Amino acid sequence: MSTSTFVGQVHLIEDTKTFGQKGFRKRLVVLEQENGKFSNYVPFEFIQDSCDLVDELHVGDQIEVTYRLSGRKWQKDSQSEVKFFLNAEAIRFKKIDIQASSKAGSADSSMANNAFAEASDDDAPF
Repeated sequence: MSTSTFVGQVHLIEDTKTFGQKGFRKRLVVLEQENGKFSNYVPFEFIQDSCDLVDELHVGDQIEVTYRLSGRKWQKDSQSEVKFFLNAEAIRFKKIDIQASSKAGSADSSMANNAFAEASDDDAPF
């Protein structure tokens, strides 16, 4: 499974949630990325021991998240509709010094992140 990175500003940090008898833990962090016409909000899930790393973050921090995509298929029963889910599982993050990165310019933006800036209002799915 390959990994990618995403740069954004911390918009929301949820509390850690625990599920099931085995104590599966999950914590959601939403990053905001300004792209001219609209803001892009991307949720990342920190799971198990990674939940504790999020304690270092604050709303407004600029970070780079390394993540991997995972998907799953779900069907209630053989007669019901099949649904697919996609999650961005955060592996690690690093805080970015805004002052240092502003001197470096915006040449570090990846093509995937810039695709949102190139989209017109007609391309939006909502």
